[in-house]
Amino acid sequence: MDRVKKGWMGTTAVLLTASLLAAGCGSKGNEEKPSASANGSQGASPSASASGSAKTEENVNLVWYTIGTPPKDLKKVNDAVNDYIKDKIHATVEMKLLDWGDYSQKMQIIIASGEPYDIAFTSSWANDYFGNAKKGAFYELDGLLEKEGKGAKEALNPAFLEGTKVNGHNYGLPTNKELPQQRVFRFNKTLVDKYKLDLSQVKTIQDLEPLLKTVKENEPGLNPIPGKIAEFLPFDLPINDLPFIGVPLDTKEYKLINVWDTPEAMSYLETVHKYYQAGYFPKDVATQTDAGDYFKTGKWLVDVADAQPYADNLWSNDAGYGVVSVPMQDPITFNWSVAGSLQAINAKSKHPEKAMEFLNLLYTDANLVNLIDFGIEGVHYKKTGEQSKDAIPDSGYGFPAFTTGNMMLTYLNTNDPADKWEKFKEFNDSATSAPLLGFQADTSSITTEIANLKNAKDSTYNALFSGTIDPKDNLPKVNKKLKDSGLDKVMAELQKQIDAWRASK
Repeated sequence: MDRVKKGWMGTTAVLLTASLLAAGCGSKGNEEKPSASANGSQGASPSASASGSAKTEENVNLVWYTIGTPPKDLKKVNDAVNDYIKDKIHATVEMKLLDWGDYSQKMQIIIASGEPYDIAFTSSWANDYFGNAKKGAFYELDGLLEKEGKGAKEALNPAFLEGTKVNGHNYGLPTNKELPQQRVFRFNKTLVDKYKLDLSQVKTIQDLEPLLKTVKENEPGLNPIPGKIAEFLPFDLPINDLPFIGVPLDTKEYKLINVWDTPEAMSYLETVHKYYQAGYFPKDVATQTDAGDYFKTGKWLVDVADAQPYADNLWSNDAGYGVVSVPMQDPITFNWSVAGSLQAINAKSKHPEKAMEFLNLLYTDANLVNLIDFGIEGVHYKKTGEQSKDAIPDSGYGFPAFTTGNMMLTYLNTNDPADKWEKFKEFNDSATSAPLLGFQADTSSITTEIANLKNAKDSTYNALFSGTIDPKDNLPKVNKKLKDSGLDKVMAELQKQIDAWRASK
């Protein structure tokens, strides 16, 4: 999910369509406006028994901020959640959903003001996980994971926790969902079948040319590539916003290079420029902010997306016709892919142990996970099998399942393959780790240079990577501008940090 929302720029891109929301990301549910509330109190009170020696644990109330459109029946589900957990962990939780577009800004205010809360959604794309962890907003979880969070730790692929460490420590619990990135070419199967296009030969962007040519010649007025597409270059980036600094994915030396000054980058850019000149892209692709609802109209041949098991089924259901995909790469676990969805505990929480006990249930207790994700059985969904359900339309409840807990404990939709979660586990286990997995850059000494480099990138990125301008003429000028903006200093500082990080491991 994380990357779907950030659009197509750099390695964060999936492709410009909101229809890309896949099961690992869930869907924007319908969820209640938050209101400030102080934490409850925790303590022990003497028993009224004659012995006077026994003590009972007093329930505490946890305040939980998370992302999503507040649904009408949030309170009804929240009450059911509390009825279920209060005797299990001697705690209740107040669920406070903040809408998608407001979440980051409102959480910044809440954190800065010191408003009491216990748990909050955080990620690489909303309520900045790494930034908040570095500035001390979140509670260090290492000790809690060994005690109250042991079940969550056991449920997660180790790469989730490794990739979300900050200065060697964990400050958030990632959702147990798809772990790696696997970028794919995604095709409109209607056109593939109509023109008998051979997808078996497609592995790189260069391999698309005969397919694009066939459709362009036979479908007047249709741009085979409907908008900007996300590049895949075989490099790992220490800072995602600077897509020209990286190390090769197969590196043995971990030496940073200028990615945009490589044969791989030039070959990619020459290809998209060739495709632009041939009319395979819309003419205004460089300035395009919305490619339109091509998924619904079917007026497209190929785009680029990030996949997961059975993603073709999801995309086909969304489109209303067949969609098929071809991998551009094997699954790779990057820092950003493991930080797409986490829950963190407030560094100032009065009840961090209780907060972790609640979070732990979200990774171990299927009844609780399904209650939070789908609501009350018979009211918001109906069971269609032991592990499957159908949502009840307009039921008054919806929750973005990808934002919390263990998705692999959740019910399947009726038309989902029975082995869906097994395939997710296989997908996660099959991934290789990117070389910089677990590395987090300290940019405090190079903030000015990074800002200058971002400005230099933004001034040319869209035109260059949409194929609008000729890379042979323009890429050398861009690389000179990057050097003039402080590229060498930034690379030297990041290299020093990477060398120290490797030595510490």
